[in-house]
Amino acid sequence: MKPLIGKHWHHLPNDEILVLLNADPERGLDRFAVEERQREHGTNTLTPRQGRGPLLRFLLQFHQALVYILLVAVIIKLSLGAWVDASVIFGVVLLNSIIGFVQEGKALGALEALARALTTESTVLRAGQKQRIDAAQLVPGDIVLLASGDKVPADLRLLRGRNLQIDESALTGESLPVEKHIGTLAVDTSLADRVNMAYSSTLVTYGTGTGVVTGTGDATEIGRISEMIAAADVLATPLTRKIARFSHILLYAILGLAGLTFAVGLWHGGSAVDLFMAAVALSVAMIPEGLPAVLTITLAIGVARMAKRNAIIRRLPAVETLGSTTVICSDKTGTLTRNEMTVQQLWAGGQAFALSGIGYAPEGELRRDGERQDLGDHPALGELLRAGLLCNDAVLKQTTEGWKIEGDPTEAALLVAARKAGLEGPREQAAHPRLEAIPFESQHQYMASLHGGNPPVVYLKGSVEKLLERCTTMLGADGQNVSLDSEAVHQRVQAMAGQGQRVLAFARLAVAPGTTDIDHQDVAGGLSFLGLQGMIDPPREEAIRAVRACQAAGIKVKMITGDHAATAAAIASQIGLGGPARDGQPPEVLAGRALEQLSDADLIAAAADTAVFARVTPEQKLRLVEALQARGEVVAMTGDGVNDAPALRQADIGVAMGITGTEVSKEAADMVLTDDNFATIEAAVEEGRGVFDNLIKFITWILPTNAGQGLVIIAAVMAAQPLPVLPVQALWINMTTAVLLGLTLAFEPRERGIMDRPPRIPDAPILNVELMLRILTVGLLLLAGSFGLFEWALSQGASEAEARTIAVNVFAVGQSFYLLNCRSLRFSMFRLGLFSNPWIWAGIAAMLAAQLLFTYLPLMNRLFHTAPIGLMDWVHITAVGLAIYLVIGAEKALRLRRETAGNET
Repeated sequence: MKPLIGKHWHHLPNDEILVLLNADPERGLDRFAVEERQREHGTNTLTPRQGRGPLLRFLLQFHQALVYILLVAVIIKLSLGAWVDASVIFGVVLLNSIIGFVQEGKALGALEALARALTTESTVLRAGQKQRIDAAQLVPGDIVLLASGDKVPADLRLLRGRNLQIDESALTGESLPVEKHIGTLAVDTSLADRVNMAYSSTLVTYGTGTGVVTGTGDATEIGRISEMIAAADVLATPLTRKIARFSHILLYAILGLAGLTFAVGLWHGGSAVDLFMAAVALSVAMIPEGLPAVLTITLAIGVARMAKRNAIIRRLPAVETLGSTTVICSDKTGTLTRNEMTVQQLWAGGQAFALSGIGYAPEGELRRDGERQDLGDHPALGELLRAGLLCNDAVLKQTTEGWKIEGDPTEAALLVAARKAGLEGPREQAAHPRLEAIPFESQHQYMASLHGGNPPVVYLKGSVEKLLERCTTMLGADGQNVSLDSEAVHQRVQAMAGQGQRVLAFARLAVAPGTTDIDHQDVAGGLSFLGLQGMIDPPREEAIRAVRACQAAGIKVKMITGDHAATAAAIASQIGLGGPARDGQPPEVLAGRALEQLSDADLIAAAADTAVFARVTPEQKLRLVEALQARGEVVAMTGDGVNDAPALRQADIGVAMGITGTEVSKEAADMVLTDDNFATIEAAVEEGRGVFDNLIKFITWILPTNAGQGLVIIAAVMAAQPLPVLPVQALWINMTTAVLLGLTLAFEPRERGIMDRPPRIPDAPILNVELMLRILTVGLLLLAGSFGLFEWALSQGASEAEARTIAVNVFAVGQSFYLLNCRSLRFSMFRLGLFSNPWIWAGIAAMLAAQLLFTYLPLMNRLFHTAPIGLMDWVHITAVGLAIYLVIGAEKALRLRRETAGNET
């Protein structure tokens, strides 16, 4: 028997499925059939994806354009016998590669988590005997028995079921357990509506059932999600894209300048060997070797900061990507909502009531028309709540972690509602002990329970239609029976359902004293209608604030859920998605079936214009993310279920929930929220923007060093003078200043008003014209100071080693002063606070100590070709640094004054 992956199992009749699978529902498969199918189909596990080995990942750290220039310089130095210089240059390259290897992006562990999700046991029928086996041994055609609490081990077509309910929220996004039925469905029935199927890795919450295995391993729905995760592209982040583009521009500029310097030197009659070495020195000097290391460490510091704010980063560039986010696509259940069903509206005795409070904590007030109500004044309402409390199998418990439930979430919501209104479960159960019950069955659509007391009574809860057809009267506001007003009931049901609420009806029947059992015939008619309870999975209050803050920061928030359209619209309206409600109407919702009909171009437009998407399949979630990315958006996708994993993987940044999230979603995500709080995303965005600000400050600070050193070498070649800075000296300056000085900018606190800015334009260059001019200005000042003092020292009889030591120290001291300018790209350090970042001063002190060793320690003199210098040389060097600080400070003040004047006009 070959795999029948393409079959619409939900559409075929049971008899035909059993024939196709050659399965016997009474005996199951025999041993030989199982062995044959295991050879044919393999185990019920997901095929792991082969990744890069550690050696290849390490070697790829060298696969960077700027690194190739340094490696060429190493080879040239070795060929000329300059072993020390070659060792220093290669040591820098190796250090950067090790850092990159250790800190490299996220581990591609989503598929392993999916495979672990399948490692469970299941009960099967084989050779007429029930057996408990490892789910990995299941094959198509196996007969599987399901019971409450079981994890569904494979994709099943249901053959029998009794009150079977399955929690499919991790797969489809449906917030409530799905009631399963037996029978055939239309071929185009969406995944979330296939009530005759049970899917791998979902959870049985109630009842029992029997099904035949239709798919195992990669052939299951979760297997298809696995393939989508494997196929989803791991996109470059905005930061890595900009750094890559910037590196290539820098590469071409360096090679161009090196070639031009070599050509001009030849034209001036210089030695080809000397000019070649000058070109190598120029190339080494202008490469910001410290950039990769400081970039990685800065992001790692951002990771530590985010961890303190309940956001765990699994991939370093995700820190910055959050700061670039333009769209957040959020799942609904458990992300924007609490994943705790809550009764919000009640209707009894012809009167509507509201119940405050959210979640399973029994804290809230009963109100009518905004005024607080006492339950004793409303006997009909009391009877409605009592019915929900007693006709109930759920348990509500208070634990150290808060209020928890056992059983169906809908029944738990009824318990909480009764407690809020003042009914105590133990007291009511003692007064009205349960004697018998008719469990809920899908074909009857109600549950009934018989309770002793004076007189005995039967309470029913279920669908409005099924209960109304059994009722002849209804309870009036005074607790007395009145004529049933079916039209009024339907109007109220329509109003509550229009707000996305799940509506349950309640009724009662008085029975004769001494009655001890009941059946369906006993409750077929003559009931009294008690009222309605409307419930919904409410939005998190902090999520409402977070969405509002994100929108204020220019970030669009979209809801993408597998839940029903009415529910999604109601939650979106409460949260504030889709703009303000017009004429009291909820925002427009685009459903999964409509999405299927859209072309790629129409989908791109719809993705931009619509804020709420409902009944969405995993493929459509992935497609929506891709559509937004096609418009140039930087997309963050939040979610907690298996169904979210492909979209989490595809998004520029995937955000998973740490408490309720599945292992699959966590492994696929770039960031995990340890508190499952959507509001943490706002904090993460703020942190990401601060990290990017600090990275821009660092790049603005480090490039003048490279530009200045390059200009000094070019000037020396043009003037036919000795090189003021040798390659190993350039490497020393580049690495020590980057680590000791530049790295301190990573600790710079966030500037005020950072969340009042719109998101950065994704394709905008790293540096704007203003910053490029500032970099050029500082580079020219370093050129003038270092080359001028180099030539002056030679004219005063100093050796080339002494003159070069002076030139190198000009860069170290000049960059120390310029560091104070770069603490803010707009404001003076005095406005920020002199000691708001004490690491700045520690870095400057460490740099001074390093330069003293560089200048006066004999070992350093031999390694870097330096020599001790005098006190007056330090005075001249300091004067150059102070001049840089004053010039840039004046430039910033002038620009700020112009900005202020422009804003006032």
